[in-house]
Amino acid sequence: MPQRLKIAAAGLGRMGKRHALNFLNRTPRAELVAAFTPDAKEREWAKTNLEPYGVTLYDDYLKMLEHPGLNAVVIGTATTVHAEEAIQAMQKNLHVLCEKPLSTNLDICRQVVAEAKRRPHLKVMCGFSRRFDASYRDAFNKTQKGQIGRGVFVDMSVHDIDLTLWFFGDDIVPKSVSAHGIRAVQPALEKYNDFDNAVGIVEFWGGKIAYYYCSRMMAHGQEDTTEIIGTEGKLSVNCNPQINLVNHYHPEGITRKVPADYYGRFEMAFVQESNEFTEACLENKPLPMKLDNAVKAVEIGAALQEALVTGRQIRFDETGKRQKTSRL
Repeated sequence: MPQRLKIAAAGLGRMGKRHALNFLNRTPRAELVAAFTPDAKEREWAKTNLEPYGVTLYDDYLKMLEHPGLNAVVIGTATTVHAEEAIQAMQKNLHVLCEKPLSTNLDICRQVVAEAKRRPHLKVMCGFSRRFDASYRDAFNKTQKGQIGRGVFVDMSVHDIDLTLWFFGDDIVPKSVSAHGIRAVQPALEKYNDFDNAVGIVEFWGGKIAYYYCSRMMAHGQEDTTEIIGTEGKLSVNCNPQINLVNHYHPEGITRKVPADYYGRFEMAFVQESNEFTEACLENKPLPMKLDNAVKAVEIGAALQEALVTGRQIRFDETGKRQKTSRL
């Protein structure tokens, strides 16, 4: 068993750069040995920020997979090639940490899961970063200890249907899906069958409901608010978002700054993710999430999007099979 995980970074866009630097500088048991990008500007960035530290740069993904001694790949490329590159890495006997989603196509998602099941010795994980956030983990632990009774309602933004599967349980089965939206400031989204503000409700068998509100209009910054309401209490995560502990008292009132983007809120979750993935690979420990959940999250998301566009409720039986017609 290697003492350090030799890992390569695929893709050096905004998120790919972050993964590469986290494995290079903030994951002591990992060694970033290679990086791939087809983009010339990204390779220029890598020549300054990665190559001087012993990272070999590639403009061909398959050639990078042949790098001597490579153990794993972190995939931060475009969503359209996530699945293809994950499968190619597994076929080279490499562990895989892939940015979400595996694909927006359900059949392709299932291909990745099937490939991983053929190679159970490999660690293959889809990176839902909120599962590594200290606040969400604290909230999850409290629900597991029964501190708010039985959870019956979750309120969150678009990113995490996955959080629903985590808090409600991997085996939770949708009963109905409905969604509504408006185009408040971006009417051009109509030609894409999309909206700038939307709400979705997923009812699950067993008496639990998830409510999602998503918006493209967060002018104040990154919010990511979650509530878990149970029979004996409630937990909230980030209901008063702020970038630090400073409040500004001035004639117009009391204000505080909010993180400007997703990474500003979840930077340390990504660091935790890289370290736990590395530990799982080196010590053959279970991953903190099931790869099947990455498919289930896309299934629910696709149903929500369909309900949003068609205005029709979608219903499922207790096995999760979609019903042809709605029941009253």
